[in-house]
Amino acid sequence: MQNPQILELIENLKGRRNYEEKKASKLGFNSLYAYFENKLLQEKTAIEESARELEIAKAEAELLKEEKSKQKKTCGCC
Repeated sequence: MQNPQILELIENLKGRRNYEEKKASKLGFNSLYAYFENKLLQEKTAIEESARELEIAKAEAELLKEEKSKQKKTCGCC
């Protein structure tokens, strides 16, 4: 199954193709396609992870905001 996005990346390498092929073989990939496939997968994973962290940070900020908005009792009777 060929991903058109990866094929387009490989076609547009031009002068950097030799460099990328050497880098891919040095990292243990048997083809340039496999190297770029892994690279895109890592980028996608990183984006998802940062989105997840952003959601967690927003939830924590909202909880802190709710805690601050509650009025604190100054006396023990009410």
